[in-house]
Amino acid sequence: MRILQRYFAVSILQAVAFVLVAFLALQAFMDLTGELPQVGKNGYAIQYAFLYVLVQLPGHVYEVMPLAALIGTIYTMAQFAATSEFTIMRASSMSTGMVAWMLAKIGMVLVIITFIFGELIAPRTAPIAEKIKLSARGAAISSEFRSGLWTKDIVKSEGMTGTPVGSRFFNVREVRPDGKLIDVKLYEFDNSFRMRSITLAKSGSFQGNNKWQLQDVTENIFTNPELLKPGAEANLANNFAQATSAIETRHSATKELLSEITPKILAVAGSDPERMSANELAVYTRHLQENKQETERFKIAFWKKLFDPLAVFVLMAMALPFGYLHTRSGGVSLKIFVGIMIGVSFLLVNTLFSHLGMLSTWPAVLTAIAPSLLFLALALWALWYVERH
Repeated sequence: MRILQRYFAVSILQAVAFVLVAFLALQAFMDLTGELPQVGKNGYAIQYAFLYVLVQLPGHVYEVMPLAALIGTIYTMAQFAATSEFTIMRASSMSTGMVAWMLAKIGMVLVIITFIFGELIAPRTAPIAEKIKLSARGAAISSEFRSGLWTKDIVKSEGMTGTPVGSRFFNVREVRPDGKLIDVKLYEFDNSFRMRSITLAKSGSFQGNNKWQLQDVTENIFTNPELLKPGAEANLANNFAQATSAIETRHSATKELLSEITPKILAVAGSDPERMSANELAVYTRHLQENKQETERFKIAFWKKLFDPLAVFVLMAMALPFGYLHTRSGGVSLKIFVGIMIGVSFLLVNTLFSHLGMLSTWPAVLTAIAPSLLFLALALWALWYVERH
């Protein structure tokens, strides 16, 4: 049994590695093709495009590993069937459960590799890739947004502790690759959503411990109690002097700001949830919940981060029935083609369920795990069918 386990493992892992390299080469070629139109513009040289594509590869490993596991396993099982090796193994008292257990142990190795790339490597290389591109072009993280980057936090009575006394909206025109903020606007409201102040700063830098140091600051503070009464806007519209006297303007070279907004939150605020780690998604989802903002998309992405690596088991189970198909049922190339179609179908169904989950407000856990359960049921049915026939 140990010899068979080693034989299965070496054969499948070699096939999976070959398929994975092929997929990564194809993905790199497509990424490079997408970058070529920007080469030569704003100092973006070809070497930066190559480096950008190279640093993005760990993220693609996480994305294509389940598909590579499916095709690699199908190729191996089809080869075993074509040479009658699998038939001999079954005749030597090797049951379907034994084969499934051997595949599960091989799948565990692939799941661990997928998890490492998805949780430890890709979330760190993705920001590096963006910094390489932005630095080469002299751009900023939020320069693609017309109004800059927006986020929100809660104002508390004692800085980071105490009872909530209002809310604050952050607007940053540019976030530099080094984390420095350019053209910062802060809109602060009380608990009744009446404006208390507008703060403008030329720049801001993070000092750690939830502290920001703002430079060249202008504060417009609404101090007139009449402005805080319902219907005050209509009363003050006829008296411009009274309205302007309600605003106190202060100028200062620097100002310290305590906020739960950190460079990490600003970075993920403009990021694709699919490129974030489960830890980053959990932190950002909690931040959105505390600020009463929509969290469904990030909840689904969080649960998909936990369940997607386990899709390796499901797709390897889909490959197991191919070992029971004889050569007359189709050659190796036909079985690989069928495997590719199954893998593409899984990716499409997975994406479809994500969108349906957001539109229909399904539970995030169910939305994330439903495609895997569906294909697992199909794998069990296919295995039962080939054993019966």
